[in-house]
Amino acid sequence: MPDAGYLAAVVAVGAGVTLALRAAPFAVMRTLRSSPLAGYLARHLPAGVMLILVVYLLRDLPVDRPLLTLRVLVPVAVTAAVHLWRRNALLSMAAGTAVYAVALAVVP
Repeated sequence: MPDAGYLAAVVAVGAGVTLALRAAPFAVMRTLRSSPLAGYLARHLPAGVMLILVVYLLRDLPVDRPLLTLRVLVPVAVTAAVHLWRRNALLSMAAGTAVYAVALAVVP
């Protein structure tokens, strides 16, 4: 078993790296606010996240089993409808995720 001092040093280095990585975004916040890249990501990232979720969900769509296909397509439709209705990416993703979780529980 390693020496107690060695273990303490490993934990201290790990804690220091974790603290530095978590504090770094706040240290450069002023620079990021005026960055054109940050503005671009703020505009386009929600759509990218939605696209990734849809592709992940539909990648193994069981087209030979209609009930299971419906279990997948209904949450996608709910997500799209809520997004078109409210134009809020967080709300539409939450609604679609909730409907999908209910569909998983209801349809075996």
